[in-house]
Amino acid sequence: MPGYHGDVQDAAFLRREADRIGYPVLLKPSAGGGGKGMRIVSAGAEFADALASCQREAAASFGDDRVLIERYVTRPRHVEIQVFADGHGSCVHLFERDCSVQRRHQKVLEEAPAPGMNEARRREMGEAAVAAARAVGYVGAGTVEFIADQDGRFYFMEMNTRLQVEHPVTEMITGQDLVEWQLRVAAGEPLPLTQEQLAIRGHALEARIYAEDPERGFLPSTGRLVHLAPPPGSLHVRVDTGVEQGDEITPYYDPMIAKLIVWDATRELALQRMLQALAQYRIVGVANNVEFLSRLVACPAFAHADLDTGLIEREREFLFPQAGDAPDDAYLVAALATLLREEAHARDGAGSGGDRWSPWRLQDGWRLNSRSERRLVFRHGESERAVLVDYAAAGYRLTLDGRTASARGELGANGMLRVELDGVRLDAGVVVAGEKRHVFLHGRTFALARVDPLFHGGEGQGAEGGLAAPMPGKVIAWLAAPPVDVDRGAPLMILEAMKMEHTITAPTAGRLIAYRYAVGEQVAEGAELVDFEKAK
Repeated sequence: MPGYHGDVQDAAFLRREADRIGYPVLLKPSAGGGGKGMRIVSAGAEFADALASCQREAAASFGDDRVLIERYVTRPRHVEIQVFADGHGSCVHLFERDCSVQRRHQKVLEEAPAPGMNEARRREMGEAAVAAARAVGYVGAGTVEFIADQDGRFYFMEMNTRLQVEHPVTEMITGQDLVEWQLRVAAGEPLPLTQEQLAIRGHALEARIYAEDPERGFLPSTGRLVHLAPPPGSLHVRVDTGVEQGDEITPYYDPMIAKLIVWDATRELALQRMLQALAQYRIVGVANNVEFLSRLVACPAFAHADLDTGLIEREREFLFPQAGDAPDDAYLVAALATLLREEAHARDGAGSGGDRWSPWRLQDGWRLNSRSERRLVFRHGESERAVLVDYAAAGYRLTLDGRTASARGELGANGMLRVELDGVRLDAGVVVAGEKRHVFLHGRTFALARVDPLFHGGEGQGAEGGLAAPMPGKVIAWLAAPPVDVDRGAPLMILEAMKMEHTITAPTAGRLIAYRYAVGEQVAEGAELVDFEKAK
């Protein structure tokens, strides 16, 4: 790939090299990985700011601010080859992975084998990767990464000298345990198989489950994992994780919660497996990307393998639909779960009390000479709706905005709920966290707040005109000199969180009066960062 990989790091020299290579160019930390610090520069006028930002993030992430420059390929695919070499001169490749679906230059979905790969191209890329490993006398597991044009031409990008996050998809299609291979090679043994003995079987996908908010530019999220229920493992589904329910997601480490890997005989079947597994993944306590991943897997462009590293941006309309109210069934399920929990609590109380048959412990809605009716009120966003409850002989009759449904159900373990609405059975989940009822239904999550009609009050408001930190982090740069008038969207400061930079911008035209935090200071989530007055 045309570029500059030298040691001279003078800003003026690097700008001349970028001009020589031709725009757009990509700035990358020389010691980098994981997409951290990468900046696309479309024109020379953008170069200085992009270089400074890249160097800051490189120094924070890797302790090394050196950068390299490469020609940026439009609509590229990111295809990598798993290689393995031993100390006896043998080296093989275990085929390719397509890692094109990315946000912030970091992989989100990976799959093996790469869609549309023919045998000739697979052999050519595999031989190139093995040649690269042999050229440096490599021993162990490694990955040679390539950028590929849509017409199939490919260019060397980098080599990762380790097993990567996405190595399970290679294990699933080859039936090999690459960690075992590493241990055997480290012990001086030869590779377990030759190139001719390796073969591809079926198709595998991996989704990275992150504590992040896709609706807010994929900002990392911190907090306690109040509820964490992954799908059950099987021959088709694998979950690799390092956290469990009750653990804390902090701002000091990568926000990945788990890797969800699925396998099946074909790509189409693997896509269905992934959708089913994501629908079963239930997380409460931190913002997460599970629902976004479900939309991504269902996106027609991804389903039809129309892949490139810009897929998420070009499919924004599908992937980021306008937020609307929760469906009626979510309100009905939340109401039913509330009633079933009341029943269970009453039964538990009766069993531990002196009189298990006491009528005061019954939750059947019985009234003398009158009809029993309750209102359960839930709020979702700005919408507040009431479910009317009538007690029936075998369940309940629930009415929402004129629609009446017979409802019954059974509480299961870990928030699971078996529901029957008008004879239609649903598998749902309801997790209670404070006043919130997190309803998991049809592969989506809806956070409904139970409204107590006896409570009167409002949420506290932030300082007038203030700008709050979207998450815990450190101020690393001021971008304006207060007091100064600024336009809407003007960059004001840069906040670093989880080794990633976030630019804080003016929400409206106005006047920046002062900064509340100095460069280098830590800030908490929600902290007011600046004094700001809206324009009159």
